[in-house]
Amino acid sequence: MARVLVIDDDVQVQHMLAQMLGQLRLGVLTASDGIDGVAQARTQSPDLVIADIYMPDGDGISTILAIREFDPSVPIVALSGGGRMKSFDLLEASAAAGANRTMRKPVDLEELADVVHELLPSWR
Repeated sequence: MARVLVIDDDVQVQHMLAQMLGQLRLGVLTASDGIDGVAQARTQSPDLVIADIYMPDGDGISTILAIREFDPSVPIVALSGGGRMKSFDLLEASAAAGANRTMRKPVDLEELADVVHELLPSWR
């Protein structure tokens, strides 16, 4: 079973994404900040990482950069619901930092399934 690491400081978003990924028959790991997310990515070797951009204790862009240092091949999806800067600007910055795909919150199950299929072609 493919495993997805969800890194988001909002517990409700974590649960929502875990439920959606469970419907897609994927295993889910969760982290509440970038520091824990990087540690789990290093020790758990997930097949896919989904990282929020706005987080205390390790924002999404620094999290993506840190994961890329030790695992340049793991697919990463950056999420943003907006915030201090325009969501679009942050998602562009996330892509430049190494995210394979970007998505806006709220996440749609069909869009998430399409992204998972694209980034994990062997998953079914």
